[in-house]
Amino acid sequence: MAARKKTKAAYMISAVSEQYGIHPQTLRLYEREGLLFPSRSEGNTRLYTDEDLERLEVILQLTREFGVNLAGVEIILNMRQKMEMMQQQMQEFVESLNEEMSIRLTPPPPPERGSLIPVIRMPGIVRHGPPEEKKPK
Repeated sequence: MAARKKTKAAYMISAVSEQYGIHPQTLRLYEREGLLFPSRSEGNTRLYTDEDLERLEVILQLTREFGVNLAGVEIILNMRQKMEMMQQQMQEFVESLNEEMSIRLTPPPPPERGSLIPVIRMPGIVRHGPPEEKKPK
């Protein structure tokens, strides 16, 4: 039996405009301005996902509550996206740093039986033979 594709809820433009109290032309304008990216059905009907609605809510908050124009909304949305990407990169960096530190800070193995003092081996330090003696000139 084939695995079913996960489907996301999608809302038509009329339902979205009614839910948010905006004209469908406003939604079309937001799409033309590159602020919203609804998918399309086979019949070319705009379909808005939950992610699209979250983005629409941010757009409406910026325009209605803060009086930001559409050019400003675009800048703010782009900056938010860049900040999210940077935050993800920082999280990945911290995770890799934690992994590296846990490897480097593991306690040395117990000393071998019969040795007088424990030998600590430093990672990355390789010595070959006895140290060279300085020759007088």
